Amino acid sequence: MKLVLADPETGKTYQKELDKNQEKVLYGVKIGDKIKGDSIGLVGYEMIITGGSDKDGFPMRPDLHGTSRKRILLSKGPGFHPKRKGERRRKTIRGNTIAEDIVQVNAKVVKKGSKSLDALMGKEEEKKE
Repeated sequence: MKLVLADPETGKTYQKELDKNQEKVLYGVKIGDKIKGDSIGLVGYEMIITGGSDKDGFPMRPDLHGTSRKRILLSKGPGFHPKRKGERRRKTIRGNTIAEDIVQVNAKVVKKGSKSLDALMGKEEEKKE
């Protein structure tokens, strides 16, 4: 599973590949829930889940409960971007709960830790070289 972490203060995003043990911590967590970063290697950080997508690319949607895929009538995103005013379309989307089928989780930093994200993600060494 890939974690895409956004830092609203700097405007940067970071990608982190999670191993199986770190993935299991996120199972059952819903969009909008706060999680502590200690369990996934980001000591002192707190983040909020903002979305994600499953193994086939279907986006997660906060107003659809559960982990299953459904075809629902949409008038706006995520999952649908209307081309005309008033357009609605039936699209397949994923529920708001993280399960084994999810391959990407999007999150936003709410509380910072003592170390910077650049240091924790290993980006500072790349800049120095």
